[in-house]
Amino acid sequence: MTANSTRAETPLLQVRDLTKHFPIRRGLLQRQVGAVQAVDGLTFDVHPGETLALVGESGCGKTTTGRMLTRLIEPTGGTILFEGRDITHLSTSRMRPLRRDVQMIFQDPFSSLNPRHTVGTIVGAPFRLQKVQTEHGVKAAVQGLLELVGLNPEHYNRYPHEFSGGQRQRIGIARSLALRPKLIVADEPVSALDVSIQAQVVNLLEDIQDELNLTYVVIAHDLSVVRHMSDRVAVMYLGKLVELAGRDELYGNPMHPYTTALLSAVPVPDTKRRGSRERIRLQGDPPSPVDPPSGCRFRTRCWKAQSVCAEVEPPLVELRSGHQVACHFPENATPQESASAAAARDAAAGAPDATGATRDAAGAVAVSPQDGP
Repeated sequence: MTANSTRAETPLLQVRDLTKHFPIRRGLLQRQVGAVQAVDGLTFDVHPGETLALVGESGCGKTTTGRMLTRLIEPTGGTILFEGRDITHLSTSRMRPLRRDVQMIFQDPFSSLNPRHTVGTIVGAPFRLQKVQTEHGVKAAVQGLLELVGLNPEHYNRYPHEFSGGQRQRIGIARSLALRPKLIVADEPVSALDVSIQAQVVNLLEDIQDELNLTYVVIAHDLSVVRHMSDRVAVMYLGKLVELAGRDELYGNPMHPYTTALLSAVPVPDTKRRGSRERIRLQGDPPSPVDPPSGCRFRTRCWKAQSVCAEVEPPLVELRSGHQVACHFPENATPQESASAAAARDAAAGAPDATGATRDAAGAVAVSPQDGP
């Protein structure tokens, strides 16, 4: 799409160390006895006009991330900058004007539409809530949106139960477009639809993006859909970002073992290629986000794990231009890239460098006690 032309621009969305922990409370006094670490320290940028896809297994924190980006839930820590403005902890009243610029497409088109309201009421709600005056009235604006997403404007007075799943998703898309937002977070926009309808909705999202110059954050688990519509892909595992790269780079040269396993599970239509490709089957279930493993969270299922993986958490470092990975022993890496990963591992572990000084995870030199003041 348009990712290559946006790299020099200021990011539309900047996420730094974003965290969300859900407390676990028990007893009569409801004291906190633990926390579900749903999202733990995400850092990434989204540039104007591009599509960033968040992928990973169910329960890895994708939807929670999307809801924090749209401020439907409050982050525990970190910062979210939208057009340079910190929106991390804005109140409901101060966040209301920004709703025009940040919208969300929900996963389930059957439960996200109020069955008691007509299509006109549902799609026209943003105009009324934001007190936006349209040139020819709300009804004309809603009918224009319905036509934009491929529905008949005459369906204005119909109810959601009169539509198919694909048509309901189009209604949800029309509602998100009502105020002409700059950023749309699409949470599994086609997962609840038939395969024949998925392609129509994906093509619709792409056409609307080109027409209205939208920016997407797409949450998905179907890597075939992601490859078709994304510019960059961010892979999540157990609340952590493990790899971030351009679409072609990630699909052609995955560097994290988890990404390699995910890509090996993508169905291949060609029967000849299907038989020659190695299928990686991960052993065991994902660990609990209540008590994640020490060090690398993927190490309990990784075939490349070594003792250092349990001791040092791998930092997310850029081993290639635009390709970041959090792994001590990356796949498909050149000797130079492997050396860079080892240097990052030593820095995270506080190992001494060539001068004898030690460095912390940020790369700052730490003075040894015997060096004196």
